[in-house]
Amino acid sequence: MPKRVLTGVIVSDKGDKTVVVNVERKVKHPLYGKIIRRTKKYHAHDEGNVFKLGQIVRIEECKPLSKLKTWIVIDGSGVADTGVEDNA
Repeated sequence: MPKRVLTGVIVSDKGDKTVVVNVERKVKHPLYGKIIRRTKKYHAHDEGNVFKLGQIVRIEECKPLSKLKTWIVIDGSGVADTGVEDNA
């Protein structure tokens, strides 16, 4: 069975070799049909502490590394758009 790969934004990088990734998915409400955003946070392993807060990363499912960590960061792309412009 293939490993699941998800894309999300790093919301915390305070732990040693660990990042918390917020993954957002969109689902349709079963009765009303409105598209709803659902988010979930995953703890992922970052061996070299190279990924930083706000980066968009891809995480891959792996064997359990600790109580909470069952994902590994496989690569990172750019910085997520926070919607706030910096005019300073």
